[in-house]
Amino acid sequence: MRRRDLIKVTGLAAAWPLAARAQQAPAVPVIGLLLPLSLSAAARNIEAFRSGLHDLGYFEGRNL
Repeated sequence: MRRRDLIKVTGLAAAWPLAARAQQAPAVPVIGLLLPLSLSAAARNIEAFRSGLHDLGYFEGRNL
């Protein structure tokens, strides 16, 4: 193997992992809410929680 071929192969091998990592999508946060109430009894609390998230710039299906 010639020296130039070895340098090419080494350079490509070093650059390949960087190109593969560049294509990853950002992770979307997932939030869970645990309440000791039934869904109908906790509806007001859940709506207030969602409203607070909206005020902070978080929207379901978009960035949350």
